[in-house]
Amino acid sequence: MKRLSNLILTLVMMICSTACGQNVSSKGDVVSPRAAATESDQLLQDIGEMLLVGFRGTTVGDNDHIVRDITEYHVGNIILFEYDAPTGTRHRNISSATQVKALCHDLQKYAKGHLLIGIDQEGGKVTRLRTQDGFPKTLSAQASAEAGEKSVVENALVVAQELKEAGINLNFAPCVDVNVNPSCPVIGKMGRSFSSDPDIVSRYARHWIEVQQKAGIISCIKHFPGHGSASGDTHAGLVDVTKTWQEIELKPYRELIESGSVEMVMVAHVINRQMGDELPASLSPSVVRGKLRNELGFKGVVVTDDLAMGAITKQYGMEEAIRMAIAAGCDMLCLSNNGSGSYDPELVPRAVNAIQQMVANGEISAEDIHAAAERIRALKKAHSIK
Repeated sequence: MKRLSNLILTLVMMICSTACGQNVSSKGDVVSPRAAATESDQLLQDIGEMLLVGFRGTTVGDNDHIVRDITEYHVGNIILFEYDAPTGTRHRNISSATQVKALCHDLQKYAKGHLLIGIDQEGGKVTRLRTQDGFPKTLSAQASAEAGEKSVVENALVVAQELKEAGINLNFAPCVDVNVNPSCPVIGKMGRSFSSDPDIVSRYARHWIEVQQKAGIISCIKHFPGHGSASGDTHAGLVDVTKTWQEIELKPYRELIESGSVEMVMVAHVINRQMGDELPASLSPSVVRGKLRNELGFKGVVVTDDLAMGAITKQYGMEEAIRMAIAAGCDMLCLSNNGSGSYDPELVPRAVNAIQQMVANGEISAEDIHAAAERIRALKKAHSIK
């Protein structure tokens, strides 16, 4: 009789709690709507912090979707491009020094100064701030290295100063790929590597990072675990470096991480079975958690290469790629909206909703998302980006 009374009392409490607008946990504990909302809000903010987003426009207005993405979905990071791949046209975000400075100012205004605004400004052929649009001429990594150490420093200074003047605080550079295969279509042939000697790569990359740091620019080294031996282009499709990759390609990463100068690492989409599995590195726990985090001891922010590249889109759906990247241990997800497919103004809401559902389904953990967001916040705090 006593057991029946207790059961009735529990049912009454649950009904009353529900009627009063309260939530009851699976354990029978009452959770206030405020606490539930706070937990949901925190997850939304953490997800937004993980997103590195591209958009179309040389200006922004109150009704543009990127403003919604920043203010409603808490997007914490923006990537700018000069070229719009879906349409094959120029001046996607950048047309002049005055224009891009105003654009960055307005983006930060909507984000209350919280954004990392990133760009690929390596110099040479990988240059978003072009001389044709009034920006200073810059050398490729290879050209500056061939001219000597002083040239590397001077070139890094030119890049750092133009980024600072524009209001850009993150540069996806330098490349620390070792030039193992000079015929690699996206590294060697484009002059993006300092050298075939990993010691030179390490030394010159450190110069670059130090110069950028002094100017207030965050460096992101790339493309882990090494793209310099590849024979293909991950923009177009899967590239397997298992048979060509060499251990020396890890040396610049190891030395730069040990020096404490590296704050962000970009992981490539190359497949490297020497690392333990057949997944693209950006989606591989063996590469990100195993090699980069555990073996090399990297504690900073890990960002994927662009998830709109062919190596990903031709093999995985957006949602699956996002799930795998988070599970692999990546902190920041590059959603450029600038791949070969169509442009999607609803990309951010779709990504956020997908991640929320993954958490609800237990496919990824809220703890992993929070840890990733906290690493990004710590990086921003270190550079007074709050």
